[in-house]
Amino acid sequence: MPRSVDGATRDVRQHRWVCKAMLLSQEIISFALTLGFDLAGIAPVGPPPHRAAFDAWLERAFHGEMSYLAERADVRRDPLELAPDARSAIVVAASYAPGPLPPGTHDRSSGRIARYAWGTDYHEVIKCRLYDLDAFIRRHTGRQEQGKACVDTAPLLERDLASGAGLGFYGRNTCLITPGLGSWTFLAALLVPEVLEEMPVLLLHSALSCVGCGRCTRCLDQCPTHAFPQAYVLDARRCLSYLTIELRGPIPRELRPLMGNWVFGCDVCQEVCPYNRLARSLTMRALGPASNRAAIPLEQLLALDEDAFRARFRGTAVLRAKRRGLVRNACVAAGNSQDRAAVPLLTSLLGDPEPVVRGHAAWALGRLGGPLAARALRDAGGAAAEPDAYVREEIAFALTMI
Repeated sequence: MPRSVDGATRDVRQHRWVCKAMLLSQEIISFALTLGFDLAGIAPVGPPPHRAAFDAWLERAFHGEMSYLAERADVRRDPLELAPDARSAIVVAASYAPGPLPPGTHDRSSGRIARYAWGTDYHEVIKCRLYDLDAFIRRHTGRQEQGKACVDTAPLLERDLASGAGLGFYGRNTCLITPGLGSWTFLAALLVPEVLEEMPVLLLHSALSCVGCGRCTRCLDQCPTHAFPQAYVLDARRCLSYLTIELRGPIPRELRPLMGNWVFGCDVCQEVCPYNRLARSLTMRALGPASNRAAIPLEQLLALDEDAFRARFRGTAVLRAKRRGLVRNACVAAGNSQDRAAVPLLTSLLGDPEPVVRGHAAWALGRLGGPLAARALRDAGGAAAEPDAYVREEIAFALTMI
């Protein structure tokens, strides 16, 4: 008899604990939404389901020069390596859907910037709100130590956590897609030691979420550089986002003509995704876009010095490319523009302090052609004028295009 009473007591206590944990979880989700996040869910912290796929991706060297992905691969395979005390992950999504493209975005004389970089750098905006969310939890639980706030710079497979928390499904373009919200979202996670009740998001369009991408392959078919060797696998070495941001050296010549006028990132695989047609506008106003950053005249980008670059893009994600990277990309866009009005600026860049800028300016001059470009290349091509062997080789190649 005492055993049954004890068992009943334990059951009551367990029931109360579950109810308390569930109530706290619901309050956490509600508070996250008041902070401006569009979605929030809770998942247990553990080894991510796609860790084997991640290892296979690294083995195929699809990460290119992003060595940090391989160096901390063990942490990405197990979030407990990042936060040993973590038991629950509050995963959030913030939309950055900016609405229609501003006029002139496709103008070849302008350099296009990916949508996520139109506004303020999302890292600080979102991280501050994660700290607010953590403070809310600590007020309820009495915890003193801070949770681990992760906004894509942390070694974490966020999409696994996000899908586990019910925020969406993997698209063929490797983006997380949420019916009704699309893939124009920033993902972030707060890892905490509290054992919370799982709170998967109930998607509004549950029937569509079961279908996933269906038969649609638009993202794979329309990628400018054919960066998807197969569905759900991205070869970053061919992706314009990697080429224009992460790659620090020369962009492979065979890929330059495929870049069009993209100078920072790329949105093509998301632009063609049917789920993004009805994506609702963003909720977090701090992430609001600046329309004058969607496409910037190439003449302005080519003329940027270090001070002007930092002043113009202060507080934005564009700083990640650094001045030499952005001007390098602008040179490629100028070469693809077919507009010889860029020749004088490109000629001046043959004297730029950065070899990678000089080399891409030479390529652009060769692609545009004409007597002025040819003269500039011949004048700059000698060993006395150009000390860098890489740049001399680019100049020699450029002259073969004229």
